[in-house]
Amino acid sequence: MTLPKNTIRILFIIIWVILFGALLKRDYFIKSIDIKEEQVIKRGREESFAGIYFQQERIGFVKNRLSESGSDEYILHQDAFLYLNILNESHPVDMRVRATLTRDMLLKDFVFHFTSPFYKMDAEGSVEGKVVKFSLTTGKETISDTIRLQKQPFLSTNRRSYLLKQGLQPGDKLKIPYFDPISLSGKDTVMEYKGQEKILVNKRVYNLHHFVETFSGIKINSWLDDEGKVIKEESPAGFVFIAEPEFKARDIKVKGKEILSSVSIPVSGGSLDLSDRTSIRYKLTLPEETHFDLDKDRQSLEGNILTLQLESLPGLNAAACDGFPEELASTPYIQTRNKRVTDLTQAEAGEETNDLSRVKILAEWVFENIEKRPVLGIPDALTTLNTKMGDCNEHAALFAALARNAGVPTRIASGVTFFEGAFYYHAWNEVCLDNNWYSVDTTKNQFPADLSHIKFVEGETDKQVRIAALLGKLKIEIVDDKKN
Repeated sequence: MTLPKNTIRILFIIIWVILFGALLKRDYFIKSIDIKEEQVIKRGREESFAGIYFQQERIGFVKNRLSESGSDEYILHQDAFLYLNILNESHPVDMRVRATLTRDMLLKDFVFHFTSPFYKMDAEGSVEGKVVKFSLTTGKETISDTIRLQKQPFLSTNRRSYLLKQGLQPGDKLKIPYFDPISLSGKDTVMEYKGQEKILVNKRVYNLHHFVETFSGIKINSWLDDEGKVIKEESPAGFVFIAEPEFKARDIKVKGKEILSSVSIPVSGGSLDLSDRTSIRYKLTLPEETHFDLDKDRQSLEGNILTLQLESLPGLNAAACDGFPEELASTPYIQTRNKRVTDLTQAEAGEETNDLSRVKILAEWVFENIEKRPVLGIPDALTTLNTKMGDCNEHAALFAALARNAGVPTRIASGVTFFEGAFYYHAWNEVCLDNNWYSVDTTKNQFPADLSHIKFVEGETDKQVRIAALLGKLKIEIVDDKKN
């Protein structure tokens, strides 16, 4: 089966969507700051718009509206629409949120919709104290779950005067918990006040309050006017939000600049010939203030030199590891215990008597039966099983569900891999057998995965977003090209 280049590079798009949602969520799922904002809300009930830019081209817009509902609550509507140019094909993405808020801006309930070509997600939930109860529908199945947060979640609009009322001085920081409706997870974020500065926005100079939000190792910059309105916001993924009148915000490019070509990582130090290799060394240049646990499993790190050892697979009697409950768990996006997942696992690998053979059979099934094409959305096993299509993310989610169902601890790994002259962001799996972790790439049909797979992150999309800190800053050099 030919491996399309977009399958290798599409992980970046999922990270892009998550980061896009990270900007959006700050307009609704918001900071646990004890402050009344009723007067601010009264000033901000009108509709407001922001243009979404990528490489200085407007590719989408966000519309916000907050209105009263009775005497003790508000209704928030937020719509976002954009076009993503992937390999010169235009992919529309539509996100919509409706939320009910108390008078003090506490979240009472929410409904979230996400649609793109070949993908649809619907989520809804309610809040009881620090607990968010939600249901998720991504295809034919609906899953219910509960998230426990450190504090009761607040919501806000794109007017954030509550930050300015904290009496912050440059360098002051706030630690804030929030709930993200896209990844359906809670996180802690740190907001640092940088002071006021003059910046140029749409050919106009503003004197704005600069805030830097840090979560999962990435930074998002925001600039607010004296009333707390967000004038500009940007993330390391290359997109920018700018407050604009409606007629400007809606004037978007149906086919803007191609996104994937902007995120490849060129390799230096020689050609990358992996044939007959058992190990390889890379010199990595990472952005400052980032931390990734690279020294583990088949990877060893000394200074900035990373050595990868190709695993030798264990014998046929290799047994699944004990003591990894998280790597065997069913999650909202890896539906391990679903009946369809169980039936498929039993049909394909139920008669096998050893765990290594089960892994090989299930990996082969995913490679052979999933059409390799980009799907813009949060990858989950059941949707992939329904549509029989997906990129590296869908392959990894489905294989994780199947292998876990077979009793083999399995996790999702994310990082980069080499393809057609450069490194691209990619996702694959790791399985635990005989107390060792082995890499499995069901997109490339590799077990173990080749030595161009450099792992930076373990976990689902809420963890993969950390890779955004590397975008445009990671450098990779082959230390030597001598075969070992």
